Formats: sequence, structure tokens, C-alpha cells
Amino acid sequence: MNTRFYQHEKQFTLESGKKLDGLQIAYHSYGNLNDNKDNVIWVCHALTANSEVFDWWQGLFGENCLFNPKEYFIICANIIGSPYGTTNPLSVNPVTGLPYYLSFPEITVRDLVKAHQVLADHLKISEISLLIGGSLGGQQALEWAISDPEKVKKLVLIATNAQHSPWGIAFNESQRLAIATDRTFYSLSPKGGSKGLKVARSIALLSYRAYETYGATQLEVNTDKKTGFKASSYQNYQGEKLVKRFNAYSYYLLSKTMDSHNVGRKRHSVENGLKKIKAKTLVIGISNDVLFPFIEQRLLASNILNAQLVELSSFYGHDGFLIETEILTKEIGNFIKNSKHDKPIVNMHKLA
Repeated sequence: MNTRFYQHEKQFTLESGKKLDGLQIAYHSYGNLNDNKDNVIWVCHALTANSEVFDWWQGLFGENCLFNPKEYFIICANIIGSPYGTTNPLSVNPVTGLPYYLSFPEITVRDLVKAHQVLADHLKISEISLLIGGSLGGQQALEWAISDPEKVKKLVLIATNAQHSPWGIAFNESQRLAIATDRTFYSLSPKGGSKGLKVARSIALLSYRAYETYGATQLEVNTDKKTGFKASSYQNYQGEKLVKRFNAYSYYLLSKTMDSHNVGRKRHSVENGLKKIKAKTLVIGISNDVLFPFIEQRLLASNILNAQLVELSSFYGHDGFLIETEILTKEIGNFIKNSKHDKPIVNMHKLA
């Protein structure tokens, strides 16, 4: 499936009041809209993902999966700031004729959602049957369901929160400090800050996985080893892997975007913001998630009307939202089935 592009003809006004000219949005769609126009599944992706949801969420999305193109019209749009086809820091600023780099305006989660809404209007989508996202994707899905409650019928939030925590912001700031330490970050070149980005990814991994994950996959068999450990090689490999497919300017920008997340901003309180949601909601948390602790999902479910809360344990920690597709298929499948028959919402269900 080839990437599609939407070119926004008007100026795009950000929450800050600053404007983007010539906004381009990259997206993928799978399947077809049915006659009733009630089979839309919209996916909001996380920090370094892209719009090719069939690639990075295999097992949940695909030909023979819960969300398949034979039954649903599936859409995933690349977010502003991400280097996979949507306007981002490496894009040319039409005002100056040069790439934005560090001059790209700061964006918020609400800006990401507003771009999704612009694309949805362009595609003439009046109803979203199910809106889903995990991590930063969950933050977007949450904001959308609050800002346009009539449009979203069912909502699935995985490993996410109502307000980015001081803990999460501290992780992000540590990563930005690593990027800024790389002098090439200020060279304003496509590969600028690459060494810093590698370090930032290494820091991030510690919040994405769990103690048990490293203990099982990176444990040394040779008890006499004093250096050259598996865990060290793994951190280096994952850092280099991201450098090959991402850029430091987008990463720096989007980490700040995640920090901006707060559904209570200009809505009096977080609780008041959450109560605006009308969609039937499934909130899924991971018990050993370091970055988005389960207490944050409990807060979501306790303040969203008509919400169901599921707690699952994953060997992979936070990254379990991408990997535990068998469990997710079961829980989300049951949620959809119960929603169709208007069965009562279960308040809490814990998986061992």
C-alpha cells in the first residue's frame, strides 16, 4: 500500500497561534467505506512510528486480524513533525525556501489532532466507529474524543494518560539534553544531532521495556565476562537503528509535544476534560509499565463515563502495547462485541 498525501491549501493555525503554510499530511488507508459509513477505524500512532499501521501493529491490524480491510475502512495518518511524509523540521519552509530545522514551531498534541480532523473532513468521514492509539497515539485519541465527542463512537486507549507526568517529562528532557550535547545538532543538516539521538534512544528504551525484559534477553551466560556485555550491545544497536530511520530534530520536537499533553488545559481540570467524552471507552493499562504506570489508566477509566478498564501484565513493559496483540485482540474484540449488544460495561478486569 503506497503512502497517500493530502495538501492543505489554507494556513494551518497551531495552538500557539503560529501558522504553518503548505501543510502536507501523509496517510495510509485500507479497505473501503461501507454504505452506512460506519466502519471507520482510525489509528493514532506513537512517537517514532508512521502511518503504515499494517507494518508496525501486525497481529492486531492485517488481512486476517481483528482489524482487517475486508470489514473495516482503516486509516492512519502520520503526525505533524514526524519525518514520514507529513510536514516536519526537515521540510522546506515555503516562506524562507530553506528547511525548518530548529525554527519549526513548537506543536502540541492538540495540533496533531487538529491535523487529523482536517484530513478526516477532506476524506468526508463524518463518523469514526472506533478510534485507537497507544502511548502518544493514545494521547491523541483521547484529545480527539474530547474535542469532537459526537464523532467518535468507540474509543480504545492503551498505555497512555490524561496528562504527561513529571516522570515522563523528565525522561524526555534527559533525551533532549543528550541530543543538545551533540554539537552537530546546531549544524542544521539532515544528519545533525545523530550521535545525540542515539543516546536519547538508549535512554528511552529503559522506559519502554522492563527489568525482567533485560534480565531474560540480555543476561550473560559467561560468568567470567568483565566487559562487552549483551545489554551494552543492545543499547548501541537500538540507538543506531533509530538514527537510520529518524532524525534528531523531529525527535526533539515531538518529545516536547508529548510533554504538552494535558486534557485539563483550558478545560478547568483533567476530570472535567475527561467527562466530555461520549464514546464507549476501553482503557488498557500494563501493570509493569514504567513510563505510563497503571495508576494513570485507572484515572482515565474512573473519570470517563461508560469506560471499561483492563489491566494486563506484559513481559515487555510499556512496549507490550505493540507486542501483546493476541491479548489485545481478545480484549478489544470483546469490547466491540459487547458494545454492539449494549451489554453493561465491566468496571475492572485483570489479566494474569
